[in-house]
Amino acid sequence: MIKLKKMQKLNNVDDLRTFREYLSREGILAPGEKRIRVCCGTGCRANNSLKLVEELKKSAQKNEIDVEIVATGCQGLCQKGPVMIVEPQEYFYHKVQPDRANHILFKTIKAEQPVLDLLYRRTYGERAFHIDDVPFYNKQVRVALRHNGKIDPTNILHYIAIGGYKALEKAFSEMTPEQVLEEVDKSTLRGRGGAGFPAGKKWRHTKATSGLKFVIANGDEGDPGAFMDRSVMEGDPHSLLEGMILCAYTLGARHGIIYVRHEYPLAVKNLGIAIQQANELGLLGKNILGSGLDFDIRIVEGAGAFVCGESTALIASVEGERGFPRPRPPRLSERGGGPWGYPANLNNVETYACVPAIVEHGSEWFRSIGTPDSPGTKVFALTGKVVDTGLIEVPMGITLREIIYDIGGGILNNKKFKAVQTGGPSGGCIPDQYLDLNVDFDSLTKVGSIMGSGGMVVMDEDNCMVDVAKFFLSFCQAESCGKCPPCRIGTYQMMQILEKITSGFGEPGDIERLEYLGKMVKKSALCGLGNSAPNPVLTTIKYFRDEYEEHVYDKYCRANICTGMGLLTINTDICFQCMRCIDICPYDAIKESKEGGFYIDQVLCQRCKACFMVCPLGSIEVNEQPVPSIDKEICYMCGRCMDVCRVNAIKHTSTGYMIDSYLCRKCGDCYQVCPLGGIKFEKGTEKLMHKDLITPKKYLEER
Repeated sequence: MIKLKKMQKLNNVDDLRTFREYLSREGILAPGEKRIRVCCGTGCRANNSLKLVEELKKSAQKNEIDVEIVATGCQGLCQKGPVMIVEPQEYFYHKVQPDRANHILFKTIKAEQPVLDLLYRRTYGERAFHIDDVPFYNKQVRVALRHNGKIDPTNILHYIAIGGYKALEKAFSEMTPEQVLEEVDKSTLRGRGGAGFPAGKKWRHTKATSGLKFVIANGDEGDPGAFMDRSVMEGDPHSLLEGMILCAYTLGARHGIIYVRHEYPLAVKNLGIAIQQANELGLLGKNILGSGLDFDIRIVEGAGAFVCGESTALIASVEGERGFPRPRPPRLSERGGGPWGYPANLNNVETYACVPAIVEHGSEWFRSIGTPDSPGTKVFALTGKVVDTGLIEVPMGITLREIIYDIGGGILNNKKFKAVQTGGPSGGCIPDQYLDLNVDFDSLTKVGSIMGSGGMVVMDEDNCMVDVAKFFLSFCQAESCGKCPPCRIGTYQMMQILEKITSGFGEPGDIERLEYLGKMVKKSALCGLGNSAPNPVLTTIKYFRDEYEEHVYDKYCRANICTGMGLLTINTDICFQCMRCIDICPYDAIKESKEGGFYIDQVLCQRCKACFMVCPLGSIEVNEQPVPSIDKEICYMCGRCMDVCRVNAIKHTSTGYMIDSYLCRKCGDCYQVCPLGGIKFEKGTEKLMHKDLITPKKYLEER
């Protein structure tokens, strides 16, 4: 085994080329050899993949089995981890536990036969022997993740042996800085951090400034359920370093910064090892490979503020200040806009990881993937109510249906697809009518969503879209830095309205107020967080307005998620009186009738749905609340209904009795006591005309 500390520093491009040939002769990652690549990304580590690697090595040594064990970065199929690939047969195993190490070594390595129960399958009788047979990988095209799952991320020899730093070799020996910039510009590579701004144009703007410059990688990936950049930094850190070096060569920059969340300890560790190895080998530091380029990279750990993903807030954090966005201009690429006033180029990790492949293979190759306006691939974290969750890289232009059903395997438990949320907490929710929408920057924007950094959350019929909007807005509202009033106050007010609606206290006009506030915040917030925070609310109102109206007018949540909603009853034909509902009810609302069955006292019931969750047979039913009314043609005002009402919901007016629907608990006491049947409980209600509501905008215009 070649040890890095015994290697000499590479002084020029020829040394790098010769060294790669030497690694090939030594058989480093040589094809056709017996090798087990075990995924050791964060997800699989949580499922004991490190112990699995240890057991494989121990067993191989004890039984004198000649096999190479490689602990790789994320291989993508996190739902089925730990996963591994066994070479040379390319068998793909999933859910492998440490106690299977001996079985794998003897059955697959020695006997060259697959372990059948470890092979991937979605349905009974289906079996995928090789990774290419697994539907999850079939439609993927890997550019940014091209080395993930193939190499040990802590070993620079693996990266070089598999073709790493070839783009740097080509740039230094065959291309001028302007030619590298021209190649990136012609590729139409758009920033993968969310905005989609062309990287070539950004680089050119930074190059135009003189003096000291910085190259910064944004690894502050704060979206819930997103792990695209993390997987690159953990599983293939040298591709990020190579992309940053190529950018520095193009711009004439001298210093590089990788801004990483403190919550990514494995990414920080592997990046630190990669930077140290690159320095020792002469790929970072003074006069890199004899090119005359002096460039160093250091890691800056962020404290975890979501707003620091915004460029100017990131710069403030790098400088040691609080992560507050700053007004622009000056932009980062201009003097006074970057760290400590120096110009800087900022791209996210995935964008830099694509650059070496573009330089090595050419812009035409990159443009042959994807769509004309959004070429290349995009990495997504596919999560939510889908069979196979994990990390995927797909060509731009693929449809949502292909991602969710072909790659993801469809909706869990064969339930109905309802929506998919793209772009992280600031993205929009896309309904089933757009399942055949092409996934690219412009198409997603047209339907009210964004590409974002690549989060993709799938929802089914059991999700309440009002509750989903509240969840994502609560994240953005909590992560607001508070600098600008539109974001600080506007998102808070929107959150208060959503809390009211989902608690059963929604009022006519609340939906219109949400729309007004959301549009105001989008237009007037200082940074991208505030500009996009209302997206989940606005898109759910646009595509799922009927659910909002049910919450506000009918006090009903069809998904049975929101508390304070619906009318809970006990189906006595199903109930076998296990009394679990009585034990768990915090309001003592479940009573025993004279006939011996159980019923729910609607006056005491607060619709917390604890009984609904605990019932083993589903005898607790949540139904749409009926609308109470008094038929004045029948009522002769005997007053019995007023006497029996425990919440004072029946009022005496000059024209007769009326029921205050906001006070009424729909207990039915008045219905049972009325001697003439003047109390009516009917389904459905006539909604107020939206045009007649007084919205804040209308009020201001009238003033």
